Amino acid sequence: MAEINPGSAEYHYAQLAKIIEGKIRSGEYGAGTRLPGELLLSQEFGVGSNTVRRALDILRESGLVVTVRARGSFVVDPVPPMAETR
Repeated sequence: MAEINPGSAEYHYAQLAKIIEGKIRSGEYGAGTRLPGELLLSQEFGVGSNTVRRALDILRESGLVVTVRARGSFVVDPVPPMAETR
């Protein structure tokens, strides 16, 4: 299991977003799958709910998940290709 590195200079929410993205891209969280809730994610990774919310914000902005009020966050179908980095 990937873990948050408390000694890293990278923000915890950014680390969490990368971990969840990795799970999406590996197929662990398949297209159309509901992600675990904020409470479960915060317990699993030992972070606060605000950290989970910010990580989900990053994933929404990158087009990997969509959040439906009172239902949760879902992996988009189809999963978009990885963005090119320079």
